[in-house]
Amino acid sequence: MRDAVITVENLKEVQSMLGAVFNATQDAISVVDKDGIGIMINPAYTKITGLSEGDVLGKLATVDIAEGESVHMQVLATKKPVKGALLRVGPNRKEVLVNAAPIIVDGELIGSVGVLHDITEMNKLSEELRQAKQIIRKLEAKYTFDDIEGNDAELQNAVEKAKKAANTPATVLLVGESGTGKEIFAHAIHNSSERKYRQFVRVNCAAIPQSLLESELFGYEEGAFTGAKKGGKKGLFEEANGGTIFLDEIGEINVETQAKLLRVLQEKEIMKVGGIKPIGIDVRVIAASNIDIENAVKQGKFRKDLYYRINMFPIRIPPLKERKGDIGCLARFFIKKFNQEYGRNIEGINEDALQKLTEYQWPGNVRELENIIGRAIINMKMTEKTIQKRHLPKFELGDEKINVPAEVDFSEGAAMTLEQLTEKIEKEYISHVLRLCGNNKTQAAKLLQISLRNLYYKLEKYMIE
Repeated sequence: MRDAVITVENLKEVQSMLGAVFNATQDAISVVDKDGIGIMINPAYTKITGLSEGDVLGKLATVDIAEGESVHMQVLATKKPVKGALLRVGPNRKEVLVNAAPIIVDGELIGSVGVLHDITEMNKLSEELRQAKQIIRKLEAKYTFDDIEGNDAELQNAVEKAKKAANTPATVLLVGESGTGKEIFAHAIHNSSERKYRQFVRVNCAAIPQSLLESELFGYEEGAFTGAKKGGKKGLFEEANGGTIFLDEIGEINVETQAKLLRVLQEKEIMKVGGIKPIGIDVRVIAASNIDIENAVKQGKFRKDLYYRINMFPIRIPPLKERKGDIGCLARFFIKKFNQEYGRNIEGINEDALQKLTEYQWPGNVRELENIIGRAIINMKMTEKTIQKRHLPKFELGDEKINVPAEVDFSEGAAMTLEQLTEKIEKEYISHVLRLCGNNKTQAAKLLQISLRNLYYKLEKYMIE
């Protein structure tokens, strides 16, 4: 009899301990019987779902479901556990992750227990982390003036002007052909300025569809347009607040957005799409263009007042064809770079190969030279140490015939629409011209006689990398 009393007392103690754990745990727990009727919930369940014992106990397990299927009912139907179910529960439609398992006593199913994890905060943190990673990629200013290779007098003059500009808050306009290194100059100016520890945001104005550019630059308020993100969105100018924003290919911005950009430069404030209250910002603007903006002003494609505002401190970066004396040092610089990337040990380039490079006019500029050196190293055997003329790929546009590479099947029963055929040929031909231009999109657009903006549209349409 004494042993029985001790056993009962121990049982009560265990029950008390389990009850304390049940009520103290931060995870929400609900229990239903074999018929799916709620019999137990803990305080954490009420806190997460907003449902009290009166709302749940004695009612069917589906009573708390706002979106999704009851895991309790699945467990009771299958007698198997359910893991990782995503549901929305309660009047506030709280998003939760649910694990549930059958309660079996002496081989008989008597109910189901479910544990709910609130993932609303987890999702919020995950989204903030994703945004932070995106911002970090935008904010990273990788280059300094030490990364600018070349001894050409005009190039060095551009470097000196850029160093002076870095010490001022003045708007800088970098002018030069595509591939001359305008972005490196922008990075270097930022890294030499008082803002070097703040944000650096790069925007390729030609790559963003013009219909979206305004909202990307200035942000938008919730409900500003169909599909607008709940809570609105920060624009790139806001992200760059306190730092530097680099507007590459600024000549591609449409006239309507140019007017808003002028307001930003003049008033130091932005207006979100759909907003009514201006937001003050402190941003240093570096703009770049590979087109003649003065000519664009004359043609009415670029606002004169905006041009005068961004042309406060113009810096011209000479094309490679005007500084061919730098080709040797640039080639050696790229050899060193690719040695590290490819795990090679190339020692240099011989005179014949260097002469071949010097004879070329380099429409793709330094970026094209980098491409050629990289391809030459790929063409070399592992035992070869010096780039020779035979290693250089064909890089003059006249070296290759421009043939339509698409194949058309004229066999019986095979057919495609004219639109499909046109798109097939267009996709392959654009890829072909890009290869000829060393992936220089500006040069490719000129050869194709289409605008750079139209080329970006087609690259996205045909998913051409």
